[in-house]
Amino acid sequence: MDILLSAAGLIFEPNTLLIIVAAAFFGVFIGSVPGLTATMATALLVPLTFVMEPVPAIAAIVVTATTAIFAGDIPGCLLRIPGTPASAAYVDEAYRMRHKGEVEAALGASLSCSVIGGIIGAAVLALTAPWLAAFALNFSSFEYFWLSVLGLSCAVVVSRAPLPKAFLSLLLGLFLTTIGIDLVRGFPRFTFGQPDLTGGINIIPALIGMFAISEIMRKAAGDVQGSALMGIAAPRPLLPAIWPTLRRYRVNVVRGGMIGGLIGALPGAGADIAAWISFAVGRRFSREPEKYGSGHVEGIVDGASANNSSVAGAYIPAMVFGIPGDTITAIVIGVLMIKGLTPGPMIFLQQTELVYAIFIVFFLANILLFGVGALAIRLSRFVVTVPPGNLYPVILLFCIVGAYAVNNSVFDVYVMLALGVIGFLMEENDFPIAPCILGLVLGGIVEQNLVASMIRAQGDLLYFFHRPIAAVLGVLAILVWTAPLLLWAWRCRRVQA
Repeated sequence: MDILLSAAGLIFEPNTLLIIVAAAFFGVFIGSVPGLTATMATALLVPLTFVMEPVPAIAAIVVTATTAIFAGDIPGCLLRIPGTPASAAYVDEAYRMRHKGEVEAALGASLSCSVIGGIIGAAVLALTAPWLAAFALNFSSFEYFWLSVLGLSCAVVVSRAPLPKAFLSLLLGLFLTTIGIDLVRGFPRFTFGQPDLTGGINIIPALIGMFAISEIMRKAAGDVQGSALMGIAAPRPLLPAIWPTLRRYRVNVVRGGMIGGLIGALPGAGADIAAWISFAVGRRFSREPEKYGSGHVEGIVDGASANNSSVAGAYIPAMVFGIPGDTITAIVIGVLMIKGLTPGPMIFLQQTELVYAIFIVFFLANILLFGVGALAIRLSRFVVTVPPGNLYPVILLFCIVGAYAVNNSVFDVYVMLALGVIGFLMEENDFPIAPCILGLVLGGIVEQNLVASMIRAQGDLLYFFHRPIAAVLGVLAILVWTAPLLLWAWRCRRVQA
């Protein structure tokens, strides 16, 4: 108790609280701009942390990441432009709810579930950090390969399109991940002599292009007069829109928070993968799966509760073993090492107050998120009251800046525009975009772990089932991918009989 009180004293100092509040507004602003991700927001903070003490420095990063992940839902709902990759899983649900005049219900569900999911993730971090980190260390390339394959199966679950079209969209996303340098031989693939393609297709320009640019093209091709105002009624109180959703889908909130915490504890997984998996699991066990894709708030509940929870979960391997759970915790580890602190088991003994201070910051960040997020939702409504002729050029400008800012490369802007055209043509022909984005997110992880596993197994495929966890995940993945074929064969046999 004395250590906890001492850690609270470090957090509730005036200077530290001022930094936390400023970081909250900064995270909301960065997260709401398409292309400026939570990772970029934390990276921008690094120079400022050099002049801070360890506790306020880590607190600023935690609060910024927490608020930025939620803020990405705002442009996703109002304009169908995910502010961060973690928002892409349920952007269609939120955008369709906006067109039904349910802005408060969509963003209110996103905000409340982000807060609750983040608190669940913080509780998971505080209570089970050593155990979960030890379990995550048992994952080798075999386990990560099967987990990624299971993630790819979400492409079929998250899409309402016919199975062949969803599968072709997934294949397009997987193909895009093969562009660049081969992992084994170091040989360029599908670069066509372009040096800019050797680094591959970055997820941020692809995300902006396939969602934002395609949406701008669709508005330009149709009648945009008054389209910015469509579905935007007069502002209504936020809380009455939140409570019915939380009461009805309380199981989804808890389940999404637990999934996010567990996925976040796996190094390299991240909030975007947690959101996709939670969204797919939610639809699989939903009582109304047919409503997904038509503006169903349950999908937002599933995804939003998972992505914020995973932010805390990623600190488990980072703090206990010094292994970054995602790019944000990689930055945190770097900041701690600059301060002369080495993450690992000894930090729990030598810097106990710092560890407990980080736990407190996560709870405080999610409580603060509710107030800052509610204010952001109120202010965001003014964006869509701007005349379309003025709004969409500004959106296009933000898209160009966001794509360029990833690598300071004009080539990424060209990639964004090209994929925007592809996304427009896909949706015009009823090909879903979500499976393509999912393939782009997971394709590199699948290939990397497949190659590493094949090298370790020396070509023996049975090694993929040699480890207990890998065997369980492998059997599940095979069942998921073969179940539709087996079910189809069984039905054909019954018809013949």
